[in-house]
Amino acid sequence: MKTPRSLLPPALTRRRPATPYVLDAALAALVLFAVSLQWMFPDEGDDPLSWQGWLLGAATAVPLVWRRRTPCATACAVSLATPAQALYHAPPPDVMYGGMVVLYTMAARTRPWQRRLMLTGWILGVVITMQHQSNQEPFEYAFHLMGLASAYALGVLTRVQRAYTAELEDRAGRLERERAADTARARAEERARIARDMHDILAHAVSLMVVQAEAGPLVVRKDPDRAEATFDTIASTGREAMEQLRRILGVLKEESPTGGAGSRLPQPRVTALPELVRQVRRSTGLHAELRTSGTPRPLSSDTEVAAYRVVQEALTNTVKHARASRALVELDWADDHVSLTVTDDGRGPSAGPGGHGLIGIRERAVACGGSAETGGAPGGGFQVAVRLPVAVDREGALG
Repeated sequence: MKTPRSLLPPALTRRRPATPYVLDAALAALVLFAVSLQWMFPDEGDDPLSWQGWLLGAATAVPLVWRRRTPCATACAVSLATPAQALYHAPPPDVMYGGMVVLYTMAARTRPWQRRLMLTGWILGVVITMQHQSNQEPFEYAFHLMGLASAYALGVLTRVQRAYTAELEDRAGRLERERAADTARARAEERARIARDMHDILAHAVSLMVVQAEAGPLVVRKDPDRAEATFDTIASTGREAMEQLRRILGVLKEESPTGGAGSRLPQPRVTALPELVRQVRRSTGLHAELRTSGTPRPLSSDTEVAAYRVVQEALTNTVKHARASRALVELDWADDHVSLTVTDDGRGPSAGPGGHGLIGIRERAVACGGSAETGGAPGGGFQVAVRLPVAVDREGALG
């Protein structure tokens, strides 16, 4: 969001500091010219122009050059020169140009007590000065007082408008900073998510491929047909891992190669867990089983992915570290959450890793508003227990 100052051309922005003094000098010259007109072209019966009267008129105009730098001193100088000019009768001013300018300046730039004191002083000064003059009509009182009040009101409006503009600029700056912070936070979260996904995909695929590759030499000698199936499993596991990595890396590109997001494969969901368990059982010989209880509930897209990745990472740890023969995946649906438990009969917590895999499981659970616990299983072995919220009242959860 551009601020009003940012909309100015650079040349005008660079010249801005010197401009007020040029404008004030021009304003002072204009006021002096307006005051001098009455003396240069006097009405019939008025006093002729004198050099003393002209000096008093100049005293109401020249100080305006410094009205922004020293508004109070300028106002005092004009406040003294104006009644002196009126009482001098050479002739008295028809319009108090300098007075209106200083009242506007005081109202726009000074503290409340200063501007109110100056307004009160000018009103009293005008009334007292006009009472010492003869032939003053009531409308002349009203004319002068309305002129002063109008100048003061215009200064107040200018000050309010300037404060409003400054508030808008400050708000725009805060919004810009907040947006930059949100963008940086979103980028950090996205990098962490991509790192977790890549770790889970690679760890799972490589673990299965290593298990198959280690068994390959033995199978080749004893059962050539099974060896062929083993190598097919290694190839399919590698292809699946490549497809998932390609999908994840696709979010780093502004556009997909075919021109749309529709070419990317969908993210894994809870419904893919049976196939995941079958793949592990078929590829590694681990007796993996999935048990489901309760009524399935809708999950947000992030929770769907987290549930799948949690089970994938837990099974990968079982294959890599536990030396287990059995693994049980339990999916328990409740009204407000879903519980995922992966239990194996391996070596237990002493052999379980405490690195990126378990950290990633905890991060995924917390990011979805859930929780994760890891440790020894009640009957021996290792257990990963995760609790994730269902998408109740969340927009788009059913989609």
